[in-house]
Amino acid sequence: MATQVPSAAARRLKKDYKELLREPVPFITAHPLENNILEWHYVLKGPPDSPYADGIYHGLAKFPADFPYKPPSIRMYTPNGRFVPNQSICLSMSEFHPESWSPLWTVGAVLNGLLSFMLTNDRASGCMTTSDQQKRVLARQSWRYNRQNPVFCQLFPDLAEEAKTKP
Repeated sequence: MATQVPSAAARRLKKDYKELLREPVPFITAHPLENNILEWHYVLKGPPDSPYADGIYHGLAKFPADFPYKPPSIRMYTPNGRFVPNQSICLSMSEFHPESWSPLWTVGAVLNGLLSFMLTNDRASGCMTTSDQQKRVLARQSWRYNRQNPVFCQLFPDLAEEAKTKP
């Protein structure tokens, strides 16, 4: 049964999804749940020349019913050495800072901002500090971690198949 979503939020999120399909953001795959457009699962691919290279990182962005006027909550499930798994991440474009939120932020822009923040060492709630070496180890392990996650496999079948070819 689909979740009832206010029409402004549903319209905007559908528009953002169409935009992501038409113009994908580099290193990012995302889509809403079929039965709840407010819950978006995403995968960030580690950019080359970063400690996250060759890693894949699954997470969730939950949008409030009054989106785009209020920001989403964002968490990452895959261990990565940057964010505490399954804990809300403090970003200027997340629920932690509604005062800095702009309704102009699209889903793609939010996730691109998350990836940019992931590549820094700035501290915030939901973040952790590890060495680049630890991040590289977790990047290699990320494929195995995600292929053991039934939600990841169901929502990202192409990546789940690719994960089977990784150690």
